[in-house]
Amino acid sequence: MHASTNLPSTTTLRRRPLCASVWLICAAWHGGAAAQTATPVPTAAGALDPVEIRGRHYDNAVGSSDAASQGRIRAELLASRPALRPGEVLEFVPGLIVTQHSGDGKANQYFLRGFNLDHGTDFATAVAGMPVNMPSHGHGQGYTDLNFLMPELVERISYRKGPYFATHGNFASAGAADIEYRRRFDGPFVQLSLGQNGYRRAVGGASWELDGGRSLLAAVEGMGNDGPWEVPEQLRRKNAVLSLSEGGRAQGLSLSLMAYDARWTATDQVPQAWIDAGNSRWGSLDASDGGNTSRYSLSGEWHRIGANGETRVSAYAMRYQLALYSNFTYTLERPTTGDQFSQQDRRSVYGLQASLAWSHGLAGLDARTEAGVQLRHDRARVGLFDTQARQAFHTVRDDRLRETALGMYLQSHVTLQPWLRSVLGLRADRMQFDVDSLSNAANSGKTSDFQVSPKLSLVAGPWQRSEVFLNLGRGLHSNDARGTTARVDPRSGDALKAVPGLVASQGWEIGARSEAWPGLQTSLAYWHLDFDSELVYIGDAGATEASAASRRHGVEWNNRWTPSRHVLFDADLAWTHARFVNGDHIPNAVDSVASLAMTLQDLAGWTASLQWRYLGSGALIEDNTVRSDPSSTFNLRLMRRLDGWVGRHSELTLDVFNLFNRQVNDIQYQYAYQMPGAGQSPQEGRIVHPAEPRSLRLTWRTAF
Repeated sequence: MHASTNLPSTTTLRRRPLCASVWLICAAWHGGAAAQTATPVPTAAGALDPVEIRGRHYDNAVGSSDAASQGRIRAELLASRPALRPGEVLEFVPGLIVTQHSGDGKANQYFLRGFNLDHGTDFATAVAGMPVNMPSHGHGQGYTDLNFLMPELVERISYRKGPYFATHGNFASAGAADIEYRRRFDGPFVQLSLGQNGYRRAVGGASWELDGGRSLLAAVEGMGNDGPWEVPEQLRRKNAVLSLSEGGRAQGLSLSLMAYDARWTATDQVPQAWIDAGNSRWGSLDASDGGNTSRYSLSGEWHRIGANGETRVSAYAMRYQLALYSNFTYTLERPTTGDQFSQQDRRSVYGLQASLAWSHGLAGLDARTEAGVQLRHDRARVGLFDTQARQAFHTVRDDRLRETALGMYLQSHVTLQPWLRSVLGLRADRMQFDVDSLSNAANSGKTSDFQVSPKLSLVAGPWQRSEVFLNLGRGLHSNDARGTTARVDPRSGDALKAVPGLVASQGWEIGARSEAWPGLQTSLAYWHLDFDSELVYIGDAGATEASAASRRHGVEWNNRWTPSRHVLFDADLAWTHARFVNGDHIPNAVDSVASLAMTLQDLAGWTASLQWRYLGSGALIEDNTVRSDPSSTFNLRLMRRLDGWVGRHSELTLDVFNLFNRQVNDIQYQYAYQMPGAGQSPQEGRIVHPAEPRSLRLTWRTAF
């Protein structure tokens, strides 16, 4: 079992020769490719000249993970490329593309391994130890709103793909990402950004060393944006983080407070035929769409790491709210008032996680075992209402939900041979649902579901700085609690068949990773994933519903090449084949994604990066007669260090999004709608949300 390193990016050490050699070997073992070390040269006095250890952008070296598709991303890489929205930090996860189909206060769309994850289903995300996915959410199952994220606070992102890891349960079948926040800044900083279309953002942060080895960190953010839309977005976002920590890697604890609030006006997706008729790509068919949301949390973590064991305990409490107003079919259902509806969610979330890991022998073999428990309880009021200009006039559904998730796991790393190790895992998940339907008592009820998920990984190597992986596992996602007790359709009154609480997935992957070529990290994986039931997006409801079983398989090829310390090339390519078990295509399952980037670092004070983002085509309906158009865009970042201007370190950054001003779409659907106005009739066609045109943002940052 590998351990992460907390080494700073540059450290200068003086040691006696033997101690320094041992220290450097340990650092290389724990950090893998995270550290590049200069050869120490002993001096006449027996001491060593200063040794510089520079952190790389990735911790993905041979021997650092249990799957070819697993890895970690360091903060240095996040600072090298621009992100149009906070959620786009997840695009550093190879094979994942992030878009938006409504206002920027709403959760993003995520595309990974042939899934249109529709705001997060089947990709589990955590920030600072707290889960982000919302089960039984007002808008969609597993809703993942990362707009509260402050990229400047991210220390690293640990990602993994597939249901092969016992530590992750609900929503983690396609993958998972754990985003860790830093506990200290190098110094106080202020950052100001201005851009086109009313974009402005201010961020400030500082940390202080207190008595007793404690450290206090504070960061605040204020942001506004109107976007290119004819109806200004008027996005207003406020964000704050306060954390108190004590101790270090061996033993420590931390407490964190987070507060986030946002409100916006959205330009939702519009018919392509409407644009083709001469209307603006940036126009709106309902100027009152939009919403407001907030998220407040208190969390704490304690850990102790000894020679043979590791203990971690964390807990959190969260208060969350969303009021979302959308109109995707315009006047199809209600020609007089329009089809706008509101999805509302107010909830309190409480959670506890604990794990214990220890080293031991197993039939004469070296082993390390981890046991853990994860408990989460959601108390929510979730509703769906017909509205006009954000005024509700009819209740479709109004429910009180109680949802409790209990997960327990056991996972052992066993060294079978010097060249072969295994990871055996077993996970048990139990979900309890309690639905109190205030709009129709027939849809009330209590249900529960249970699943056991075995996992197995084999890692062979390294040979010639290369290793091979085989991963197998069973995973799951939960269905909306309301679906588990539903008996009557809230709109039509027709009888409904309840869905199971948990839906199983089964997956396997074979892959390889190599560093045989100096400066190049490359990995190749072929994967396969089956689901017992697919969640499919329903355009006229703006939500998902359970559908038939599905099968996906694909290939991922990821590359990191550093020909010199000033140059970094990234190339992530992924191809996917996605079908229902009856052979039909899965709508919105794109067949390929790609990201290519070149970064030039610290060249006479300049840093530059150019990234190509590609989102491939996919079927929009089951028979594949209508397909989405692929999307190809470039983003550029230029950064100049300005030391000595203000404070001890300053920099000026220019970000250019959609560099060549391509007219592409962030999202595409195919469904029935009716245009507003007299004499209009229902029709079916392509619905799109355009990607933003070329836009520039200038950022000035200074540290004191």
